[in-house]
Amino acid sequence: MQVEIRGAEKLSFRERQVVTLKEMGYSTEKIAAKLKLSPSSVATLFNRARTKGYQVVIVIPGQNLGLFGPEDEEEVGE
Repeated sequence: MQVEIRGAEKLSFRERQVVTLKEMGYSTEKIAAKLKLSPSSVATLFNRARTKGYQVVIVIPGQNLGLFGPEDEEEVGE
């Protein structure tokens, strides 16, 4: 699985950190402890990032879902 943040170039380094951890399911308190920030700073960074607009996309290869095997890859190009 790969996580991609589209529009990340609009975000500051700290906003990217917060967004990444938040989208991975970490709580505000855990993010604050990990980044050595206050919970209110984490909330501010996350809200600021949301106003700048970004999209989180999860890329899951088909074989990880058990949908495609090596023999199916040849069919896709046909």
